[in-house]
Amino acid sequence: MAETIAEFDAVAAEYARQHAESIAFAGEEPEYFAQYKARKVADLYRALNEPLPDRILDFGAGIGNSVGPLKAEFPAARISCLDVSQASLDMCAERFGDDVTTELFDGHRVPQPDGIYDMAFVACVFHHVDHAEHGALLREIRRVLRPGGRLFLFEHNPWNPATRYAVANCPFDENAVLIDPITMRRRLLGAGFADCGTSFGPFFPAFLSALRPAERVLGWLPMGAQYVVHGRNA
Repeated sequence: MAETIAEFDAVAAEYARQHAESIAFAGEEPEYFAQYKARKVADLYRALNEPLPDRILDFGAGIGNSVGPLKAEFPAARISCLDVSQASLDMCAERFGDDVTTELFDGHRVPQPDGIYDMAFVACVFHHVDHAEHGALLREIRRVLRPGGRLFLFEHNPWNPATRYAVANCPFDENAVLIDPITMRRRLLGAGFADCGTSFGPFFPAFLSALRPAERVLGWLPMGAQYVVHGRNA
């Protein structure tokens, strides 16, 4: 974890540029993928027919790329941004001010009491974490979710060759170890989450954007660029 902290403190100022360059071949900016994730979560809430969350934990928020899209989909929610990198959190606070709270994560314990959040959102964080630590982190996330609260965990899909290319060409993913969706779902179940499901996407690059409306019914297809595993705090 110490290596991860140093890595992201060092790259904070260059994160946006490096991210954009690594996915340029898809014809989209990072904002497109951040908006996709937030919209996917909102669609899943509608499919579950559950009340929208009032308090959201953005676990591994970095410089805050997901904040704007989350606020657009959940305008009434209060968002707490948690990260191991103080440099990244400083940039997040500068970008969003009073729209968010930022908290430094020591790599082990979320600095909040039990059951405080309605939803935890994790966007492509766990491939930077030693796989041996995944179970403990998932249990810690579940601790701060209220009973019935939801976790939505996005990861790069190692079964998609374009995703593997993007990760291989992104400097801050140099030490990343991708996780397949079957393993990630099993880890959620092992950490005590119930009703776990998996959905894939996005599927189409910019030059095929006319086909994107079909993505809403393609979530079952395991060839999307990323996947989301979601579960309920039982």
